[in-house]
Amino acid sequence: MAGRINDEDVKTVRDAVPIDSVVSEYLQLRGAGGGNLKGLCPFHDEKSPSFQVSPSKGLFHCFGCQEGGDTLAFVMKMEHLSFSEAVERLAAQAGITLRYEQGGYSPGRQQGERTRLVEAHKVAARFYAEQLASPEAEIGRRFLGERGFDQAAAEHFVVGYAPAGWDHLVRFLRGRGFTDRELLTSGIAQDGRRGPIDRFRGRLIWPIHDITGEVVGFGARKLRDDDNGPKYLNTPETPIYRKSQVLYGIDLAKRDIAKTNRAVVVEGYTDVMACHLAGVTTAIATCGTAFGGEHVKILRRLLMDSSSSHSAGEVVFTFDGDAAGQKAALRAFEDDQKFAARTSIAVSPGGMDPCELRIAEGDEAVRNLIEARSPLFEFAIRSIVRQHNLDTAEGRSAALDFAAPIVAQIKDSAIQHEYAVRLAGLVGIPDEGFVVRRIGQLARWGRERQRPAPPPAARSATAARPAAPTAVRSGPALNHRSPAALAERELLKLALQYPELVSPAFDAYGEDEFTVPPYTVARRAIAEAGGAAGADDGYLERVREAAPDDSVRVLITELAVEPLNLPRRRQREVDLYAGQFLVKVRLAAVERRIGQLESTALRAEAQGDNAQAAADARQEVWALGQYRTALKERGVAALYG
Repeated sequence: MAGRINDEDVKTVRDAVPIDSVVSEYLQLRGAGGGNLKGLCPFHDEKSPSFQVSPSKGLFHCFGCQEGGDTLAFVMKMEHLSFSEAVERLAAQAGITLRYEQGGYSPGRQQGERTRLVEAHKVAARFYAEQLASPEAEIGRRFLGERGFDQAAAEHFVVGYAPAGWDHLVRFLRGRGFTDRELLTSGIAQDGRRGPIDRFRGRLIWPIHDITGEVVGFGARKLRDDDNGPKYLNTPETPIYRKSQVLYGIDLAKRDIAKTNRAVVVEGYTDVMACHLAGVTTAIATCGTAFGGEHVKILRRLLMDSSSSHSAGEVVFTFDGDAAGQKAALRAFEDDQKFAARTSIAVSPGGMDPCELRIAEGDEAVRNLIEARSPLFEFAIRSIVRQHNLDTAEGRSAALDFAAPIVAQIKDSAIQHEYAVRLAGLVGIPDEGFVVRRIGQLARWGRERQRPAPPPAARSATAARPAAPTAVRSGPALNHRSPAALAERELLKLALQYPELVSPAFDAYGEDEFTVPPYTVARRAIAEAGGAAGADDGYLERVREAAPDDSVRVLITELAVEPLNLPRRRQREVDLYAGQFLVKVRLAAVERRIGQLESTALRAEAQGDNAQAAADARQEVWALGQYRTALKERGVAALYG
């Protein structure tokens, strides 16, 4: 059984890897003010960025789905790892050697399964790359050379060769300490009659990396006529490889995709290589599957593609110009409405793919292919219209019937109108207004179909009242939005984000000064963590650990990441702002106490038999009234005497 990782090593790993550098491996981050960063949440589908990262606190929080935590929590959630596996992964990135409580430095058998599988792929990729230089691999080198790829290109993309024998890689990995179970689970090996054998034999190999650069699978191309397998063979589904969630080349392309706000989707490994070598460094490809919804999510996060973005990203699909390629383009169009991005298509001349185009006409031709792209809407409409005989009234009517729903799907009303007019011209219908009105009607019907149906109780004429909708949590509940509750929230944010500005006064505030129950518990957690005055590098982590349950821990993370409600122009006035909220919360507590005491005094006076209790209450009301006046006149100074 694996030993527990040394606590000091966990802290070292957490501190060594900045949270923004980890998160930016998966999505594009932009400034959110107050030193925070924002992006589209990787844990739920959204159109506007509600996911925030606080580099100074080492925390993230999504204000849409409420996911949050530190760097390790992010990696655990993104990669479906255990705590130990997340620590091991970040430690490997930072070059930190871990110690385990059972003694010694991390032996291979103590590592988590995912860490072991990734390591096996890493070693296998090196093995394949080295084999490409062997005499047997001459056929593979010739294949690459005929497609315009030299040794430097092969090394850049870590292309390798799988020997034709049954178990060359299996024996090599066994010698590196990997078990047969690990080799079978990884997909690198498969069951043979006498034990595991190599899955890939006598083939050219491309390592498939995830978005962080880890090798998680392989693509293999057959080279010999006597190979009865498929032309391309990929790693099967494994604990670390899901073909619907990987894009070949994404590790190399992600930074330029985020920088240029453009992604180019091609069809194969050699097309990705050709594009990158030609200067189109945003090219990526799917791995043995069609471009689908999970791929959309990956690109959307990199493009920061959102309806609120001022500069929408662009996705360019490249397909062969043949009928199959056109069908692929139209399938891609079905996914277009999942993007707010502009979507275009580049159809290569003469049915050539980017790799063939580069061989025939050079790098510039590949770049020109992408630059000469046309909107995918236009391509789809023209493809449909060409299928009909426009010389007849029946043909024109049919073309309009099939093309109009495509135009109606365009969400931007101005672009929709432009394409409606263009469709009228393509089909040859003089009455543009008729086409525009028809498409507008189709668009309205489409929107109505997408609206969620009312609950059954709302549809029933006999129901007393409609069923209550299920609330999705986003920020504090409505009854927590009173001025007093908002002031308490802001003060807690200050205590977590700027403890030095509110201490020591904050630590003297009682739990009863916070009226919202979750805020009361958060205040208690701060106290149990040593208070704001004791804040140091481990302060936030101690507060989160002091939370009694996950819901409070989520709230604390949220408060630590959520920006202050301070206008950007006043960011330098945080110290004054902190003082204002110290006073607001204390003043509200004083007002509540005065109200309670006055009620007590009135009841005692009305009863007529407890004059002393009434006098004591009145005396305290007078004292608190003086304190209230001091708070209003002197502000934060009144808190210190």
